[in-house]
Amino acid sequence: MVVVVAVGQPLTLWWPTSRAKGSFPHCKRDSIRLRVRPARSVLVEAEARAAPTLRVRDIDDGSVKVQIYQGGDRTDDLQAEARAMARAANASVYSPQLLVGKYGSRPVKVIRRTLKILIALGSFGLKLLVDQRNGVLNQNKRLRAAELRRIFTRLGPTFVKLGQGLSTRPDVCPPEYLEELSELQDALPTFPDTEAFSCIERELELPLDSVFSSISPSPIAAASLGQVYKAQLKYSGQVVAVKVQRPGIEEAIGLDFYLIRGLGIFINKYVDVITTDVVALIDEFACRVYQELNYVQEGRNARRFKKLYADKEEVLVPDIFWDYTSGKVLTMEWVDGVKLNEQDAIERQGLKVLDLVNTGIQCSLRQLLEYGYFHADPHPGNLLATPEGKLAFLDFGMMSETPEEARFAIIGHVVHMVNRDYEAMARDYYALDFLSPDVDVSPIVPALRDFFDDALNSTVSELNFKTLVDGLGAVLYQYPFNVPAYYALILRSLTVLEGLALYADPNFKVLAASYPYFAKRLLTDPNPYLRDALIELLFKDGKWNRLENLLVQGKKDRDFSAKDALQPVLKLLLGSDGEELRTLVIKEAVRVTEAFIWGTVIDTYNSMPNFMRALVVNGNATGPLVMSIAEQESLIELRDQVFRIWGLLRSSESFDPALLQPILQVLQQPEARNLGGRVIGGITQRLAARLLQQVLRVPTTASASTL
Repeated sequence: MVVVVAVGQPLTLWWPTSRAKGSFPHCKRDSIRLRVRPARSVLVEAEARAAPTLRVRDIDDGSVKVQIYQGGDRTDDLQAEARAMARAANASVYSPQLLVGKYGSRPVKVIRRTLKILIALGSFGLKLLVDQRNGVLNQNKRLRAAELRRIFTRLGPTFVKLGQGLSTRPDVCPPEYLEELSELQDALPTFPDTEAFSCIERELELPLDSVFSSISPSPIAAASLGQVYKAQLKYSGQVVAVKVQRPGIEEAIGLDFYLIRGLGIFINKYVDVITTDVVALIDEFACRVYQELNYVQEGRNARRFKKLYADKEEVLVPDIFWDYTSGKVLTMEWVDGVKLNEQDAIERQGLKVLDLVNTGIQCSLRQLLEYGYFHADPHPGNLLATPEGKLAFLDFGMMSETPEEARFAIIGHVVHMVNRDYEAMARDYYALDFLSPDVDVSPIVPALRDFFDDALNSTVSELNFKTLVDGLGAVLYQYPFNVPAYYALILRSLTVLEGLALYADPNFKVLAASYPYFAKRLLTDPNPYLRDALIELLFKDGKWNRLENLLVQGKKDRDFSAKDALQPVLKLLLGSDGEELRTLVIKEAVRVTEAFIWGTVIDTYNSMPNFMRALVVNGNATGPLVMSIAEQESLIELRDQVFRIWGLLRSSESFDPALLQPILQVLQQPEARNLGGRVIGGITQRLAARLLQQVLRVPTTASASTL
């Protein structure tokens, strides 16, 4: 069998088969002959066994998928990427100084744009005020929503992006506004197709018909910065999406950011109530938008994103075709799917919106808290539900990164919130870079306590993310906080996902969906910061139900491994710096052992017939123990919690009795024997005290229980 494949791109073959898994019609895997066709070169032939790699996967519908990779694909792919980068060498970058130099000497243009914005938004606000005065605000919602969408469209890409963000917030905008603004995702005005096709030929330096065997005569979608065509590559027949940048987009965005930055400078200088560096936030956002104008950078972002996160089978990231990509043209794999806010269309395919949103949240948590590289613009037009039930990420122009220290600080912040440790929460703002080290956090603690004591009356998982954001926002405004730019993008990313979920379920809570991930990281991550946070959570006040809750939540995460759970704590326990933890463990070990012993005594006594109870302790009818009912219940509950925790570990899919081996090895070490001796000594002292209490027979009071 001979297969033709182009160097630099993987070829995917499909054919139906009723054969057993791994079999092929009329050939064997190691006898496939490849005909390798370089992109614009002669035909050569190569044996499959010499260089190409075969990836074979049976599909549920009975077909077989074969991916054939030429051995030099990686090198050729890098070379193609380098050529694409050379084509984008003159792409614009954001520079406030260049904008000042460009528009500072053009006051007429600046004034004209400023008046256009003020007149458009001012007239809209005036109409809302008139509607409210006349009592027709609700009746005119649909009319005003459509008008606002048209205003944003007329004002250009900067305001289109603002509208896109609002379209995902049902807790901010009424339904009529959500519907109208959602059209900004991909229903924007198009520019002439002749200009788009000319741009493709100019950027790629190739005739259109030499690249594509077919291309849609009109755009499939129009986004804020460009429009998308569906095409078929001539050399391979691969169906692709071709994104072409809008003409004159740099001029429009540059002027808007010049004006917005001027407003930010005014706010920083004269508005004392806002302590955040507004100009820094604007500069960060502008840098991201300008990066979106460089489609080669977007392609590189997509490749990095795919490498980090597409290892999960439920996440799909399209491939980039570098030979047909430049600064203003991006060619990527075509993805069939439905926008994530089209609930009816998704359910008609037998899929559930909330399952897809949960996939998005879990992927976002990995982005924010594992690798720190995250998609900062996940609006519905960039998230598709595929017919196979995968969540496809598109549009990688706006990306950002979370600093490593901040990633761990965020997880620790959640732990401190659960513990209501407001002093530690306040100190977290140093690691999050909200406060400079010389700022005293003691005045912030009462404000945190006032807000969270009220918010945490319900469980953490019941908190709405926006509630936390709004509450923290109120605290931030009162004190000298400087919100980092990356944090603003994190909030945007998570609030967008929560907004999408609220379409399907008004009661959806991001924190409830996120908690299993936090629990898994706390239980399994060896990072010292998270290890200390786990120890603080488990041993601060001896509440074993927290470990039980962590295991219950952690098991909900599909990547949870019982083998890895608590290993970081065990390693610290025997380490040279683990004395403080050993003291806590000894204390808890004594409590647990006492609970097992006296709990068994209580259960045994209660299971006896009445006539036998009278014979216990030389016929003393008052019972064998003098212990309050509350103390009995506490001991039994602690024992039962330990049993439940062990049951949770054993019921994990990844449970292996071998995970106890490290503990047995540890017990053979000198420090462990010393630890064991201290535990036995503590247990002996505790039991002796209990027995002495029984011998002395403290008289029974109303609060005591006669067993």
